[in-house]
Amino acid sequence: MKKILVSTALLAGVLSYAGGFRVSLQGVKQLAMAHTSAHAEDASVAFFNPAGMSFIPSRLSIAAGGFGASNKVTFQNLNTLNSTETDNPLGTPIYAAIAFKPIENLSIGLSITTPFGSTIEYPYDWEGKEMVQKLELKSFYFQPMVSVKMAPWLSFGASYIYARGSVNWDKGVTQFGGTVNINDEKASGHGFGFGFYFRPDPKLDVSVAYRSAVDMKAKDGTATFKFPAQNTINGLLGLNSEGKDKFTATLPLVEEYTIGLTYKITPKWLVSADFNYHGWERYSRLTLDFANAPIGNQPDATILVAPKNFRNSKTFRLGTQYMFNSMVFGRLGAYYDESPYTDSNFIPETPSFNSFVVTGGLGFKVKQFGVDVAGGYVMPQSRDVKNDYLGFYGQAKAQAFYFGLGLSYNLIN
Repeated sequence: MKKILVSTALLAGVLSYAGGFRVSLQGVKQLAMAHTSAHAEDASVAFFNPAGMSFIPSRLSIAAGGFGASNKVTFQNLNTLNSTETDNPLGTPIYAAIAFKPIENLSIGLSITTPFGSTIEYPYDWEGKEMVQKLELKSFYFQPMVSVKMAPWLSFGASYIYARGSVNWDKGVTQFGGTVNINDEKASGHGFGFGFYFRPDPKLDVSVAYRSAVDMKAKDGTATFKFPAQNTINGLLGLNSEGKDKFTATLPLVEEYTIGLTYKITPKWLVSADFNYHGWERYSRLTLDFANAPIGNQPDATILVAPKNFRNSKTFRLGTQYMFNSMVFGRLGAYYDESPYTDSNFIPETPSFNSFVVTGGLGFKVKQFGVDVAGGYVMPQSRDVKNDYLGFYGQAKAQAFYFGLGLSYNLIN
């Protein structure tokens, strides 16, 4: 019974184009320039660095947008040559932010984003069905924040993070010819962020920000088992008459460090660059504590520990914008995103790849209103899967693209 849940990735996102399960889609304008962060034109800067609110050139700024994200993963067993392809629905990350200056050197704001989450779906009879058949994740970050302008060229900002998440995950239990559904709708966690924003010269913006880890705690999750001989197995596993058991678990959503800069080469042309450092190393294992079911791998048979062995990772970003006139802006970008685990730790429920990404988009501005469109094409590098712990071997490939639409409003007076 120990293999029933050994590959658990509770609350983990599954976007193949992001390092680990981090989804870099929190601003359409930013995405078009490789998702760089040192842009303080509107409230969308709030997620990246709350200190940037102090440099928004308006008293009230509102920004919102959404994305369509398509990704597909293919796994091939090199011994049997059997190939499996996911059939994932379109992901739809969203963001919204508002920033307001009640007095000259003070800004307050709120950011709502979905930095973790998506859906992955394999054929229900594929060779890895004991690890995952389908996994759906939803997560939201709610971040109230404040920024203080300490000098004409410097500001400091801080935010509180309240996170809510849900998971709905199906996987096979071949020992008894059945399945199990892992479900929790009320996982939550808390964290914080802070940053400094510098403008030492009208041509140069520098953003330095930190976003803390958030421990997502599932305190009242439900595991529902379905078997042909349901009543008999219910008794063996200590399940209720409906084949259900309770569990608790904690998933660490990791910390992130960002340094970004934007430089105006000419009044019409700027370039931006970012460096992100992700503290994935703290996701070394995942522990589930079941109320009754003796399906664990610890001395206490109801406790199951699944090794993850993630490592810290980096992302390098470079983007540019050219202003054709006062109303139309063109944008391009590219970035390289590292996977936080090795081939020997590859897991199909959170497939991750080292990826090159190219992005682009257009911005349109009419008085106080702005409209931005963006897209990205992902070129993941194939992986030789050699996970001895799961007995999972072969080659994994992926493809992905995404597009977004963003709206903004800035009230000057």
